[in-house]
Amino acid sequence: MPHHVTVRPRRPDDVDGLVALLAGQQAQSRYPLRWPLPFPVEDFLVRETEERAWVAEVDGAVAGHVAVARLDRELAVEFARLRPGEEPAAVTVLFTGAGHRGRGVGGALHDTAVAAIRGSGRLPVLDVLPGHSTAVEMYRHRGWTEIGRARPGWLPAGQPDVLLMVLPEPVGRAT
Repeated sequence: MPHHVTVRPRRPDDVDGLVALLAGQQAQSRYPLRWPLPFPVEDFLVRETEERAWVAEVDGAVAGHVAVARLDRELAVEFARLRPGEEPAAVTVLFTGAGHRGRGVGGALHDTAVAAIRGSGRLPVLDVLPGHSTAVEMYRHRGWTEIGRARPGWLPAGQPDVLLMVLPEPVGRAT
């Protein structure tokens, strides 16, 4: 039976449900890497650097989340070094509920965030753990390319550096 995916702006009353959705998928995806988090989960979902955020609904129930954010200072320096002269904006906190994988939910959220970044004239960027292979594969499939690696302060010892990725303008669409 097909499911209808709707993406809409996140509302404050979505946060409790998103906390539960994130918790429910974490054991399988290992996202976020640390669980339980050493701070309130709400602070992971709603960040100071966030510009906009959306949720996906499937048949009226919240099924996933994504945000667009300014880069924190540490990653902004890395992206500026690797892509000088370009203004980046990050796709962040992208996840779907475990029962919604493979149904277009993550893709719809991804495309919404990328369109918002491109619409603002900026370069879509993100960081992802190499061990989150499903996410890495999805990003590569959608045209993201790795431009470097970084070791942000939040990354625990023993974990490999995060991949720094950009989504170049599709061929023939650059202005």
